[in-house]
Amino acid sequence: MTLPSALQAPPLTVFVEGIGLLGPGLGNWAQGRGALEGTETYQTARCIVPLPMALPAAERRRAGTVVKVALAVGQEAVAASGLQASALPSVFTSSSGDGLNCHEICSALASSDRLISPTRFHNSVHNAASGYWSISSGAMVSSSVLCAFDGSFAAGLLEAMAQVMFEQTAVLLVAYDTDYPEPLRSVRPVPDTFGVGLVLAPRRSERSLAQWRLAPATCLTGALAQRLEDDALERLRSSIPAARCLPLLRSVAAQTQGEVVLDYLQGLQLAVQVAPCL
Repeated sequence: MTLPSALQAPPLTVFVEGIGLLGPGLGNWAQGRGALEGTETYQTARCIVPLPMALPAAERRRAGTVVKVALAVGQEAVAASGLQASALPSVFTSSSGDGLNCHEICSALASSDRLISPTRFHNSVHNAASGYWSISSGAMVSSSVLCAFDGSFAAGLLEAMAQVMFEQTAVLLVAYDTDYPEPLRSVRPVPDTFGVGLVLAPRRSERSLAQWRLAPATCLTGALAQRLEDDALERLRSSIPAARCLPLLRSVAAQTQGEVVLDYLQGLQLAVQVAPCL
């Protein structure tokens, strides 16, 4: 679907300044880069989520897995960019938030006393990770929080790229998902935790890893999202919504130029033009 040229917005062009990555068998971007470019063998393993040491002790005790993975990838991406976390507007996106916390609340509501702890309640809101990020980083700038089910990464990318262009400032994008315990897992079978952090900027710098370009008024209908050649990485991409980013990350790791098609809303895809910054 393409709008008439007079109604089309200008293409969104951003530069990737920093990447953070955490998922099954992926401890950071350096490890993920090797697996994605094929110089290292990817071996899946349960995701190990670090403690959010940037949080004060009281908040650290209350933080769930969603918060921990979001802070880990956000901090890695910002550190790689060389920018100040406190000055970066942010976009947080997740397909369904904190699965374990949702399970515990449902269990409490199904019990005889039906009491929910205050910690469970405040971690249940979809912007919990964004709030903890502001505490850990001291960020007082704007933060957007999105959810578009399995298209949440693409929706977050579109929002972040739009902010970069129209505000002419670097933006932190954090996408993350966690698994559900049974019985919710049978209807929402996300198998593990995955998160990615991206610092996107309007201008190229000496740290820039890649250039991404997107025409927001144009969606592809019925196109096939790009798949990964490695079977294990492809299973990861297809099974966790936040991992839909992996073909884009592969283009950065392999320093390729061309088009990367991403799953977006049902029946729609986004085509991102990618180019390395050599």
